[in-house]
Amino acid sequence: MNPIIWSNDDLRTLGGDIPLEQCLEEAQEVGFQGIELGHKFPQDPRALRSVLLDHDLELVSGWWGTRLLERTVEEELDAMEAHLNLLAGMGCDVLVLAEVTGTVHPDKNTWWERRPVLHPGTLKRLGEDLSRLAEHTLRRGVRVAYHHHVGMMIQGASEIHALMGATSDAVGLLLDTGHAVVAGVSPEELLDRHGRRICHVHLKDVRPGPLEVAGMKRASFLDAVVDGMFTVPGDGMVDFVPVFKGLAEHRYRGWLVVEAEQDPVRAPPLEYAARGYGFVRAGVRAAGL
Repeated sequence: MNPIIWSNDDLRTLGGDIPLEQCLEEAQEVGFQGIELGHKFPQDPRALRSVLLDHDLELVSGWWGTRLLERTVEEELDAMEAHLNLLAGMGCDVLVLAEVTGTVHPDKNTWWERRPVLHPGTLKRLGEDLSRLAEHTLRRGVRVAYHHHVGMMIQGASEIHALMGATSDAVGLLLDTGHAVVAGVSPEELLDRHGRRICHVHLKDVRPGPLEVAGMKRASFLDAVVDGMFTVPGDGMVDFVPVFKGLAEHRYRGWLVVEAEQDPVRAPPLEYAARGYGFVRAGVRAAGL
């Protein structure tokens, strides 16, 4: 489970009043086995381990935004050292990561398609640096799971394919069904092309009405989130049957993370978490995953 269904990391007014204890209690009540790191979680390994053990939850992973186009690999590793130590110390085997230099996704005044464009020479450098960084984290037992993301430089299919081609196998791919569909990318295509490198999965759905309105308004990513573009699996337009089937065919053994950036006032977290959990459980069983 991703705690953004309770409290959003990018727009902290969404769920800002919801205590961490409520998030963890409800995730446990629904039946989730693990949860990703959120901004309300303790950053001390001992304190974090204690609070998660109290709710029978494992730490799955945590987000890191790199700035490799602005600093060296060594500078990036220094910046992320505490985060990597936390994940490794908690037994996580993946690190959710994306290059955030120039990203527009946190800017409420900018249409997400006004995002940075990655030129071939820059892509080559980014690929080399990501590979070096990922080889370092892998030696700690933590594999980079690169998150393609709306409003960032790696958003569309061609960019995802190019990045996978420019990086070593140390760099894994995070398949995010919601971000893929919003960007016009087929999740099945990503499974077909990069199935062996998919090491982490975010399962979220997309509501067609708010997506269409966001396109017409040239909305920012965060405005689209507030307006309900995303929802939990089974509540929107994404066809998850081929996703589960493709994951089963590739013998995927990583985490399946249910998530949806929503306004918790309009989409009560416990209700939607339970809805997503039930849908995914049924789909996984049907696919033999």
